Amino acid sequence: MLKELLFPLTRYFTPFNVFQYITFRAAYAAVTALLITFILGPWAIQKLRRLRFGEEIRADGPRTHLQKSGTPTMGGVLIILSIVVSGVLWLDISRPYSIIGLAAVLGFGMIGMADDLRKIRRKDKDGLRGWWKIVGQVSVALGVTLALYRFGDSATTELYLPFLKQPILDMGFWYIPFAVILLVGTSNAVNLTDGLDGLATGLVLMVSLTFAVLSYVTGRVDYATYLQIPYIPGGGELAVLSLAVAGACTGFLWFNSHPAEIMMGDTGSLALGGVIGVLALMIKKEILLVIIGGVFVMEAISVIIQVASFKLTGKRVFRMAPIHHHFELLGWSETKVVLRLWILGGLFAILSLSTLKIR
Repeated sequence: MLKELLFPLTRYFTPFNVFQYITFRAAYAAVTALLITFILGPWAIQKLRRLRFGEEIRADGPRTHLQKSGTPTMGGVLIILSIVVSGVLWLDISRPYSIIGLAAVLGFGMIGMADDLRKIRRKDKDGLRGWWKIVGQVSVALGVTLALYRFGDSATTELYLPFLKQPILDMGFWYIPFAVILLVGTSNAVNLTDGLDGLATGLVLMVSLTFAVLSYVTGRVDYATYLQIPYIPGGGELAVLSLAVAGACTGFLWFNSHPAEIMMGDTGSLALGGVIGVLALMIKKEILLVIIGGVFVMEAISVIIQVASFKLTGKRVFRMAPIHHHFELLGWSETKVVLRLWILGGLFAILSLSTLKIR
């Protein structure tokens, strides 16, 4: 919005020329989101405490987590607010991708909010019924996908593999179910990872920084041509959204680091998972997302393996799923688990960026 308002005034005040630069707006989107989260954080924590919006802890979880019962939850509202406000201020909102990205944050965040509110009111860990939650996620994902299908260019339905210069196929209409599954899967993967103080927040921070780089080079025809990756008109604008997400996560991590003063709840985890998924779709990094969000993939697969093994054989592969709880039950401290998974997340981010030059 600031670009639309101030850049036309450049002829009267030359410094307004900086608003045309994505790098400038992306940097200040991060700063704005961070400051909003950082400044409103203490107020949000006190407000949630007064409302008695406390976290309910799994009875069958690690015993060390019982002391977290009652910690203010639904902090994802703060994350969503900072991303949306920062995005509206610094994004070029005339671009369809800007609106679609913000809509994904709000849409998935609303599903998470409904789930959190039900948990709080019922005073247990059971939120929305499984099928209702999936129906909500699929509905939001379908709306986002149809918007991408409608406003995207010819590359929207093409599928690219890392290390290859050309798309392997054009999915055509099948892009729609593919994209819906990716969005629902990504939002749930981040949701499953959000089980330790700061874990999901720090990992999303790394993923969003990676997407900021990928979005910027994808939206520059010169860089895209040199790197032999698909050029997406308007894709560079998504670097602004990516850094808004990074800023929001950085500010939230101040309060969410161990011992957490506030938890994001499903409100935040589903919103962050949704925006990660839609970023991957918009810049054609759907398959690379498996590497970028490698820890999220590990967490989701551990749950799938655990459930499948128990139903088929009656035995568990892990002491507890998702896998971060397995490490805790092996005797690792919560801080050690978080730091080691952050290290893995950083390695996955570096590996994904290295694919830009291996083609």
